[in-house]
Amino acid sequence: MPAFVALLRGVNVGGAKRVPMADWRALMTGLGYTRVATLLNSGNAAFHAPGGAGAAKKHAKAIAAALATQLAVDVPVIVKSAAELAAIVEGNTLAAAAAGEPGFDPSRLLVAFAPDAAALATLAPVADLVRPPERFLLGPHAAYLHCAGGILQSRAGEALLGKAGRAATTRNWATTLKLKALADEG
Repeated sequence: MPAFVALLRGVNVGGAKRVPMADWRALMTGLGYTRVATLLNSGNAAFHAPGGAGAAKKHAKAIAAALATQLAVDVPVIVKSAAELAAIVEGNTLAAAAAGEPGFDPSRLLVAFAPDAAALATLAPVADLVRPPERFLLGPHAAYLHCAGGILQSRAGEALLGKAGRAATTRNWATTLKLKALADEG
């Protein structure tokens, strides 16, 4: 069975929308997913499940429904196959450029995961908010934003994490690489 990653938007941030990782692993296992592993406490999981056309969207819908009914948490769920995640990592041309900068901090390089191309396209206006030395890339599989001065000091970062990024969920570069490693383990 192929590997996937599931990303929840807006859980365990502050006091709202709490999803204990042990409960989430149990929920995922209860849905029939195997080799379920969570990463950090921010709604990341790798798992194995049947593949095929439309599998990621089917899994996202099933996970979202189970979260709502079993844990009373209604949040967007984005699922990517291991192959899609590999393409997202490969498509981040900002990573190599940023890594060569003095003091590069992978937590300041964001990856925005969207459920589909239409949702990804809604992130294009973030580019208008970028101020040097920030850089933004809207790729074919994800959007990338490097906030060298810090995410909280960036209008583009604020937009990506807020209203403009409502259709997506973001992870920093270090977390994205850890998710890829989890997906690749299987």
